Amino acid sequence: MRNLAILVGLFVVLGALPVFIQSDVWLNSLIMILFVALLGQAWNILAGYGGQFSFGHAAFFGTGAYGVAVLQVQLGLSPWIGLVVGVAAAGLVAAFIGAVSFRYGLRGSYFALVTLAFAEVLRILSNSVPFTGAGVGILIPLEPGLAHLQFTSKAGYYWLIWAMALAAFLAAWWLNNSRFGARLMAVRDNEDAARALGVSAFRIKLGGIVLSGCFSGLAGVFYAQYYLYLDPGIAYGPAISVESLLVPIVGGIGTLFGPLLGAVTLHILSEITRDIFGDAPGISLAIYGAVLIVIVLFLPRGLAGLGRISARRLLSRRSA
Repeated sequence: MRNLAILVGLFVVLGALPVFIQSDVWLNSLIMILFVALLGQAWNILAGYGGQFSFGHAAFFGTGAYGVAVLQVQLGLSPWIGLVVGVAAAGLVAAFIGAVSFRYGLRGSYFALVTLAFAEVLRILSNSVPFTGAGVGILIPLEPGLAHLQFTSKAGYYWLIWAMALAAFLAAWWLNNSRFGARLMAVRDNEDAARALGVSAFRIKLGGIVLSGCFSGLAGVFYAQYYLYLDPGIAYGPAISVESLLVPIVGGIGTLFGPLLGAVTLHILSEITRDIFGDAPGISLAIYGAVLIVIVLFLPRGLAGLGRISARRLLSRRSA
């Protein structure tokens, strides 16, 4: 319950920030941090708690984004309906990928490559069919109002992504404290031993990827409503997949607060990089790659693990 109290307290503080921060620049930065934290927590649910590393989370993100966009533009339906349909469609795509992969025992690098392949297939398909706008993309009309999930101020978008991120972090907390989460982590640690204890590894992993896919789709819904434009390269491109996995790895994979810590760290790093190098292409990705190498080599548990190590050393010194 301690982690839940910290989580609720942290999000109460975050939820109150727009009352004191009026600058659109700062609010946009906070929106991006929470958006990336949502992406990272979605990936963390599958990889951190389930041990199934995905290189293609853009498959779920893009499905959610296109779900809400297509229903609005092509069918004239409410984005609230699009939100439900987009998240459900992302979950169905995740269920299909999981069923195909886990039924045949794919894991590790094989599973990662399969997810990457599915994301690429969806990118090619969305680049070809007319109802997604094909290569031109799809533009969502600007109609401010809660009924259209669009807002005239950044504060409205901030509270929307705040609620979405809170839902994802509460789901991660639930995994830490539920029987399903215990079984998912048992499969992560030793799948054969979990099977010997009567755990259905296939069902547990399938539930994990569906939950992860739904939250990635939710992030896609927010992206579509925030930027009001989508194309296949944005929705299903590798950038989303890379960002999804980079954030929890840097912050602390398999931890509750790791994705948020990673999102803050990478956003600050991105802003510093932009100030120093400008908008030179490829610089941010090169620096992200260097940070990832350092984290993997020297901090395998991420920045959250560094905090635990520091706390243990401090306690041992006090006791000594």
